[in-house]
Amino acid sequence: MRITRTFLLLALVTAGMVSGGALAQALEKPKITIAVGGKPLLYYLPLTIAERRGFFKDEGLTVEIVDFPGGARALQAMVGGSADIVSGAYEHTINMQAKGINIVGIALEGRYSGIVLGVHKSKVAQYKSPKDMKGWKIGVTAPGSSTNMMVSSLLAKDGLKPDAVSFIGVGATAGAVAVMRKGEIDGISNLDPVIARLEASGDIIPVIDTRTAKGMKEVYGGAYHAGCIYAPAEWVKKNPNTAQAVVNAMVRANLWLQKARPEEIVATVPSEYYGDDPTMYKVALLKNMEGYSPDGLFSMDGAKNVFNVLNSFEPTVQAAKIDLAKTFDNSFAQKALKKYRK
Repeated sequence: MRITRTFLLLALVTAGMVSGGALAQALEKPKITIAVGGKPLLYYLPLTIAERRGFFKDEGLTVEIVDFPGGARALQAMVGGSADIVSGAYEHTINMQAKGINIVGIALEGRYSGIVLGVHKSKVAQYKSPKDMKGWKIGVTAPGSSTNMMVSSLLAKDGLKPDAVSFIGVGATAGAVAVMRKGEIDGISNLDPVIARLEASGDIIPVIDTRTAKGMKEVYGGAYHAGCIYAPAEWVKKNPNTAQAVVNAMVRANLWLQKARPEEIVATVPSEYYGDDPTMYKVALLKNMEGYSPDGLFSMDGAKNVFNVLNSFEPTVQAAKIDLAKTFDNSFAQKALKKYRK
């Protein structure tokens, strides 16, 4: 009997050694839903990389990614309970805290917002600064999304309130391109590849460009938090192993992007992202590569700059006492980096 027990114990120990920490780190939710507002946008490229290269599967996750016309809609899905987490703009963590709902960023995707404000070619002569847009129709991915917020912040700098223009939700795909080309809107605040297509055809002239360090400095003052993975703070608390698995996959995607060639990225993403023009997609990639987070980590400087932007025009933020330390958690990304950064 003792010999049998000894062999049984040895077998269990060996199994534990072989499986590493897998048993100890069992996922609370191996199947999750991630909401995103405009998945084909380069703003969310790390999410697609994590999915297409199998990084989520490697972590034991089955992930359903549900795409919405804009980030505000993705946020609504999470708050409403139809999505577990969101790949969306960090701004929402601050806006929601101001409304009494605590959500937390757990992996940073982008350190540049990558948003471009383009003016229709017929309106370029009238534009000298954002105040010249008063009364214009401005296309954004969705009202309340980060593309909307950027324009509102620009208007605030010129002493105007957000309602000085009419914001029109145009989405983040070919529909946005079509609306702009038809002249149904006067300007557009959007991201690549939407902007790249409109630039290439000459339908817009970019007047504000946060795909560059110079543009980021002019609009936001420097360090910034753009796209990220965020979730309800309570969800993260209840599902720490699942949250860690998600962040592991996303940090791997960030690290992969730092070394990947444009050709490798094009070969990885779905063909519908670039249609019949992979060259245009590669051009857009090169304009955005500098903006991706190299490690998935947030910074307090980046959080403060986002807060300053929102505080310039958002009444709920202005009226609230925001604790920025509660809007992001670097502990998951730090663990992921120890595992995957070589």
